[in-house]
Amino acid sequence: MTSKKGISLTIGVLAAITIASFVFWFLPQNSQMTIVVSDFESHLDGVKNIHGAISEAVDIEFQNLLEGNISPEEYIDQAERTSEQINSQIIQLVKSKATEEWHESYINYIESLKQYNTYVRETIVAATMIEEDAESAEIDEFITKINQFKENSESHIFKSDNTRP
Repeated sequence: MTSKKGISLTIGVLAAITIASFVFWFLPQNSQMTIVVSDFESHLDGVKNIHGAISEAVDIEFQNLLEGNISPEEYIDQAERTSEQINSQIIQLVKSKATEEWHESYINYIESLKQYNTYVRETIVAATMIEEDAESAEIDEFITKINQFKENSESHIFKSDNTRP
């Protein structure tokens, strides 16, 4: 007592399941994103522009923290997201596989980003000190020390610019 409609529906469902399983089976399981860069100068300029925007935003927000315009929790949240963005930029530069002529410039810029990321992570420590009501002199001394990371970052940007082909 089966109808043609029921048999057709059953065959259609079985066919869809079979096709879906084969499609799933044929899809690559380990798909990693590959960045192909052919214009290394433009790519490095783009990363440099993003770094500049990130740096400006961190400076503004850190100053807002020091002036009490935002809470340490808000700053820490923003700084952690910023650190992730910087790590993303580092990964982009590493995965771009710069040619030999651009290699030294890229290495210097990667080091600049690493130094700046250390600066951002240390500002999180400063925010924690503020949150825990550390002495003002202690916080000021710490900020003076961490500014060295920012200066090192700027120094590596200069080196990167000077080693461009």
